[in-house]
Amino acid sequence: MRMLDRKNAIDFVDAATGSTQCPISRTILLAQFHAQENGLLLSGAAAFAAMWRAIPILRPLRLAARNILVLAVLERGYIFFLRHRPRLQRFATWLEKRTA
Repeated sequence: MRMLDRKNAIDFVDAATGSTQCPISRTILLAQFHAQENGLLLSGAAAFAAMWRAIPILRPLRLAARNILVLAVLERGYIFFLRHRPRLQRFATWLEKRTA
């Protein structure tokens, strides 16, 4: 996403460093993706939609995410991904070692 953000519209913050000032706990920050837009803290698919709104090349995603049903489907997909992320990471590591 940083590469797509050519206008530096997004201020990326690494929550893993612990130096982030935020009104929610670090554990919650690390559990899923968060973004702040117009003073509102967003999480999950809504946070991704905010990021898409900031990057012009992602306009089709931005327009799709305006639809509440599409956003609901994206949220369910994101929750599914979070649930299976550890297995996907293990598989990616295994695949990387196998091809190296």
